[in-house]
Amino acid sequence: MPAINCYCGSAKPFAICCEPYLNNTEKASTAEALMRSRYSAYCIQAGDYLLATTHSSTRKFHKKEDIMAWSGSNQWLKLEVLNATETVVEFKAYFLDERLKANIHHEQSTFVKEDGNWFYVDGVFY
Repeated sequence: MPAINCYCGSAKPFAICCEPYLNNTEKASTAEALMRSRYSAYCIQAGDYLLATTHSSTRKFHKKEDIMAWSGSNQWLKLEVLNATETVVEFKAYFLDERLKANIHHEQSTFVKEDGNWFYVDGVFY
């Protein structure tokens, strides 16, 4: 069986790109790597990973049920990283909603690194 390309658009196989982060066998080395792995987590509905990689200061605003409902009701098509600095990543996530209507989630996300781990803090949506 051929390896599937990673959902994050890196052109690497999922097994060596984002899957090690989602399986907690590796840590994301940059904010962009964490953001890409979080996109992959939405694609495969890895709600626990999404909560675990959300910063403790904002985690209370996110519920696993809501994450699972939103990620599962959409067909994730493509991730486009527009800009990335050390702590901020701007991206567009393309998806079809439950009515198969094309949508774009455009966000500028802020990340913080604590104790060697990157966390999603919050985002500005466009």
